[in-house]
Formats: sequence, structure tokens, C-alpha cells
Amino acid sequence: QVQLVESGGGLVQPGGSLRLSCAASGSIFSIYTMGWYRQAPGKQRELVAVISTAGDNTNYADSVKGRFTISRDNAKNTVYLQMNSLKLEDTAVYYCNGRRTRGPSKDDYWGQGTQVTVSS
Repeated sequence: QVQLVESGGGLVQPGGSLRLSCAASGSIFSIYTMGWYRQAPGKQRELVAVISTAGDNTNYADSVKGRFTISRDNAKNTVYLQMNSLKLEDTAVYYCNGRRTRGPSKDDYWGQGTQVTVSS
């Protein structure tokens, strides 16, 4: 079982940048597909970006394409989310997700979340 701890959230002005980090421990990091999700007040949690185990395949929500970049360093057991050109609507709690797939079974693990607030 993997434990996930996010960091890097904060308050930023529109157009600014932040980089989120998610440090993993307790399991072999490279076997997990990693993702970032977010949840704004009154809204459902939504997928922001996902990266494959080797880091060679990524997918993004349409709302963040061209602005956010997900990456991972398997040697450091860490996944990152670089967020540029931030908008007011990017304000949310951002959660790190680790998914282990074994055949038809999927096990999901979550961090505690980190607040990102975009405000002038």
C-alpha cells in the first residue's frame, strides 16, 4: 500500500504558476499510474492529469491542456504538476492519486490534498 503526501499549494494571482509535488512511500512507486485530481467547493472531484508508470504517456483534462504538465521521477518516488497561466477557475483542493491495476482489479490511493487558490 502506498502513502501519498502532497505539497506546493498556495495563493497565486491569475496568470501565475505553481508546482505541486506528491511524495510516495510504502510501496514500489513505479508500479502505480499517478494522477492529479481536483475538487472545487460544491463540485465533484475531477481528473486533471494522469501519467503512466514509466512516464511516457500522459493525459489531461481539456480545461488544463497547454497550461499544466504532469511528470514523475521514479527514482525520487515523486509526481509533479506544473501549473502555468493559472485561472480563477483553477481554485480547488488538488489531490494526488496512485492507482495499481492488477488484471480487472484497480486499487486507488489518495493523498490528503493541497489547497490552490487563484485570486487577485
